[in-house]
Amino acid sequence: MEWSIVGINFLYAALGVVLMFVSYRVIDLLTPQVDFPAELKKGNVAVAIFIAALFVSIALIVGKALN
Repeated sequence: MEWSIVGINFLYAALGVVLMFVSYRVIDLLTPQVDFPAELKKGNVAVAIFIAALFVSIALIVGKALN
């Protein structure tokens, strides 16, 4: 097993998590009329589905970009 490959994979995973967080924050800043954490605490399923779709789409984009 080559440890450099394992290290690069962990780096890509960390980069993916950072990009997902940044994309969430950008969407949060672009929609100031929606308070995502408050809506999630109220049990708003539509907001939960929107955030899940955002994370899945960003994960697909980052995954394709890193390959």
